[in-house]
Amino acid sequence: MNVGAHVSISGSRVSSDDETPPYSDIRNAVHRQLAFGGNCGQVFTTSPQVWAQPELSDEAAEGFREESDELLEGPWVIHSAYLVNLCTPKDDLRRKSKESMQAELDAAEKLGIPYVNVHLGAHTGAGVEGGLDNAASLIDELDVPEDVQILIESDAGSGTKLGGEFEHLAGIIERTETDIGICIDTAHTLVAGNDLTTPEAVDETVGRFDDEVGLEHLEYIHLNDSKHDVGTHKDEHAHVGEGYIGEDGMRAIVNHPDLRELPFALETPTEDGRGFAWNIEKVKELRDDV
Repeated sequence: MNVGAHVSISGSRVSSDDETPPYSDIRNAVHRQLAFGGNCGQVFTTSPQVWAQPELSDEAAEGFREESDELLEGPWVIHSAYLVNLCTPKDDLRRKSKESMQAELDAAEKLGIPYVNVHLGAHTGAGVEGGLDNAASLIDELDVPEDVQILIESDAGSGTKLGGEFEHLAGIIERTETDIGICIDTAHTLVAGNDLTTPEAVDETVGRFDDEVGLEHLEYIHLNDSKHDVGTHKDEHAHVGEGYIGEDGMRAIVNHPDLRELPFALETPTEDGRGFAWNIEKVKELRDDV
């Protein structure tokens, strides 16, 4: 089973090997992932709250690739900055979003990471069709490296944000000439109005996704429980099995025949004395063959 967490690259950390010197760069992610019990996962290459370019030395990038290949199963995914808005009709925001995405794609190539994950963003008055057109044209202006794929993440669907409906995900695939994939966030999917609380509900939602989008486009899953119920459009993650999806829903997701072979990255909270290690272990307990 490929399961891991969204881990930080910041600060200094000593490897699990006591003789290895401290790291203070992208290589932190590998050893943090191991410490949590994960074997794949997600990173920010820089602060997601500001417009900043990744700073990756050749030495750090080479070390990250080598240690990931040696110690983890993979795959990694880079999450783009929160400020990126593919759907925006505003020229300045579009320019900054394009520059940020190109930098992340270039970083992914340098690090040997196959995916860059991004939200569609908000159309802010352009309308659903206009927003999807804007997103598709921006994506097609990017220079996507041969071994890197852009993943569009499903959204909670509040306000003018797109990606909460499967129709939006299908729409962006249809519009772009770029080979993009989809990342489903289970918490977002639930609060956007898709039931995931029982095996029957998971089957129905997965079947509807296949009909509207196509399972062949699904590459990654953000495995999060939700602090809010179906259709509330409130994005707040919960510990695995302890939110509105619950143990039955989570068990059905990680064992579903159309989902179980995909990589799972957790973005669960650190609270109540529990963090990623507890949640990864919980996922493994819910998996039938682990």
